[in-house]
Amino acid sequence: MSSPNAESTAFRSALEVIRAVEPRIADAIGAELADQRESLKLIASENYASPATLLAMGNWFSDKYAEGTVGRRFYAGCQNVDTVEALAAEHARELFGASHAYVQPHSGIDANLVAFWAILADRVESPALKRAQVRQVNDLTEEDWFALRRELGDQRMLGMSLDAGGHLTHGFRPNISGKMFDQRSYGTDPATGLIDYDRVAAAAREFRPLILVAGYSAYPRKVNFRIMREIADSVGATFMVDMAHFAGLVAGKVFTGDFDPVPHAHIVTTTTHKSLRGPRGGMVLCGPELADQVDRGCPMVLGGPLPHVMAAKAVALAEARRPDFADYAQRIVDNAQALAEGLLGRGATLVTGGTDNHLVLIDVSGYGLTGRQAEQALLDSGIVTNRNAVPQDPNGAWYTSGIRIGTPALTTRGLGAAEMDATAELIHTVLSQTTPGSNADGTPSKAKYVLDPALADKVSRQATDLLSTHPLYPSVTLT
Repeated sequence: MSSPNAESTAFRSALEVIRAVEPRIADAIGAELADQRESLKLIASENYASPATLLAMGNWFSDKYAEGTVGRRFYAGCQNVDTVEALAAEHARELFGASHAYVQPHSGIDANLVAFWAILADRVESPALKRAQVRQVNDLTEEDWFALRRELGDQRMLGMSLDAGGHLTHGFRPNISGKMFDQRSYGTDPATGLIDYDRVAAAAREFRPLILVAGYSAYPRKVNFRIMREIADSVGATFMVDMAHFAGLVAGKVFTGDFDPVPHAHIVTTTTHKSLRGPRGGMVLCGPELADQVDRGCPMVLGGPLPHVMAAKAVALAEARRPDFADYAQRIVDNAQALAEGLLGRGATLVTGGTDNHLVLIDVSGYGLTGRQAEQALLDSGIVTNRNAVPQDPNGAWYTSGIRIGTPALTTRGLGAAEMDATAELIHTVLSQTTPGSNADGTPSKAKYVLDPALADKVSRQATDLLSTHPLYPSVTLT
């Protein structure tokens, strides 16, 4: 274990070196730490990486090119990168019980691209596909994509709709996945907000997708991956799970059995931050049948690996294999449920009426607000959230009718059920005291709002007081 003095010395020294070259960057880094220490971070996709993970990213591995994979590089002198990548993959396999792990993706989107192309390469032999594999993806025009799709037989993807909690990378047109695939969505039951597996099965039988995607960014319940695999098998689809949001709950063995995607999916993608509490990056897990294709991620769709980030992934994955991570993962869910109960008790409307995981989705139309108005009013009050669509959202994906909140970050800081109830009170106070604003011509605005600055300041101070007994990075002092 490092000493607090060692961690403080490391970060202070780093800032001194940076300040000598560009002091404004050093100031921005220090300001970001101060802001994070003083605000209630409730963005479900954010967390706080450990000092060891953060420090692992700032080193000489940043200077090394290492296209290829362990033992098969296109550059010489990669022996140390091989060590780092092999360790990160080993920790990932052991942590998740996977037979193969690919730790190079720079993000969750990159991980999904690797998975998509691995599935296509495994399932389809095509001259167009082979050409695409050796070209830079960014060089392909939209016409190229659709020509490729036609040659491949109009490949189809079935994934969760955006307003039901799905993700842009699961086949939606603005994302590259929507150019690669003919996409259709499954939603949730209008009455409950829950996945209706019978409806998913019916959609799969009608659409006959090549890939059935499960996973979410704003669905507050568990998914039964055993049933989803059965649906995929019934139509001959490859079953892919994007567990970017809930990977920490899988790693911490909160999600097991039917709710652990790794034993059921053909291929699993994830980010390494969010609930996993590592550096920003991605990862792919799969069985031996797809391993060779996945390992071609670079140069198929990825640029050169980021060895310094792979080093940080190895550190974070090693941390997640410790017994205390399981306790942390369980507390994430306990806190989310306490937060949900606190909001429900104050009259808030929650999508699905609660949560089984790390996130809560508030329908703020009950407060007479759009998601954009609520998001900014909360930010003014020291509470950091993000707006999010709710099922059948009348305000669309930009203004939205929802606010998504999550508990991974506050759980890292050590907050518990009592603090979650206090947080629910602060959120409710702000939302109930915020009213919609008007445009210059007097028409109702979906963005402008009215909130007493004195109330916002009071709530912000209360939020800071709530956090004062749970300091962020207590081992790190910059002055």
